[in-house]
Amino acid sequence: MSVASGATGPGIGLLAAAGAGAAALALEVGWRQGALFVVALLLGITLYQSRFAFSGSYRALLTRGRVDGVRAQALMIGVATPMFASLLWAGEAWGWEVRGAVAPVGLPVVIGAFIFGVGMQLGGGCGSGTLLALGGGSLRMGITLAAFCFGGFWATLHWPFWIALPSAGPVVLGERFGWAAAAAGQMLAMAMIWRGLRRWDGVPPRTGERRRGRLRFPWSLATGATLLALLNVATLALSGGPWSITWGFTLVAAKLARLAGWDPDAHVFWQADFQSSALASPLVDDVVAVMDVGVVLGAAIAAVAAGRMMAPGPIPPGAFAASVAGGLLLGYGARISFGCNIGAFFSGAASTSLHGWIWLAAALAGNWAGVRLRPRFGLDG
Repeated sequence: MSVASGATGPGIGLLAAAGAGAAALALEVGWRQGALFVVALLLGITLYQSRFAFSGSYRALLTRGRVDGVRAQALMIGVATPMFASLLWAGEAWGWEVRGAVAPVGLPVVIGAFIFGVGMQLGGGCGSGTLLALGGGSLRMGITLAAFCFGGFWATLHWPFWIALPSAGPVVLGERFGWAAAAAGQMLAMAMIWRGLRRWDGVPPRTGERRRGRLRFPWSLATGATLLALLNVATLALSGGPWSITWGFTLVAAKLARLAGWDPDAHVFWQADFQSSALASPLVDDVVAVMDVGVVLGAAIAAVAAGRMMAPGPIPPGAFAASVAGGLLLGYGARISFGCNIGAFFSGAASTSLHGWIWLAAALAGNWAGVRLRPRFGLDG
């Protein structure tokens, strides 16, 4: 698809849908919800334009020793950390209470993140990657997303088992050592990782290149990392919490299950105040669900503008099976580990929550296992 046809056809339609969606949310729910939808659109555009990937970066690291994607993640955390720390230290933004992405440090995080890591390599993406690829026209990611939603809901039915496993409770470095010290220490660590990985990598850094369309594609990973950090800070300030993805998937699956006759009152997870309220409220009231839609739409806008929207095609049986299995693992793992690469790692680490770093270590181990399982489904190693 050329950018001209995109601009005069689907491109204008997508832009109109984005504007109408933001306006409708602002009028129906409030200006913050409309603003967060715009932030999500920008997140989707940034992810697509910079080709900012987590599962692909980990696979490149494990199979080819390529580190540019992982270095970009270190940069992203380093940029976000001081801004998160200042907001979390203040405890509010414009009179709106803000809280970091904090979760207990325990076996559920380790097990869930490992499961999620395996799912990343089989499903073909992570939390953000699934939305990104879906917005870019990937039919296979639609299969992964459907299984992702069900996997997250499935995990909530087993919640009593998982919360009974050993846990040390939340550990927030900013609260333990002071926000300034914790932020400085984490920024120094990210700088050392970024520099150390640069010496290790023998592959020249990726640069932007002119492709079809009016947008330069791709943007540099450094540009993507910086913009993602700034947009996550905007999410924290506007919503009171950092960027998250997978809760929206679980909520959608639960609403569909309830329509099919499932009784939420019989399950501990859905008896909690937040979950019960979200299940009873319209989906447009939920920040995470609304932003998930915005990310997909933003990626679609970028794909059309760059003239790179994928055409639907057949999915090989092995890839279909991998999408189903990977999606189930992604959803289940994300729920029991309190998030995905965005909600648990990115937002958790930027909040100086120790669980975010433990999540990353376990997820990398899961990615290693997932890479070795890929050939069994006919996927490239």
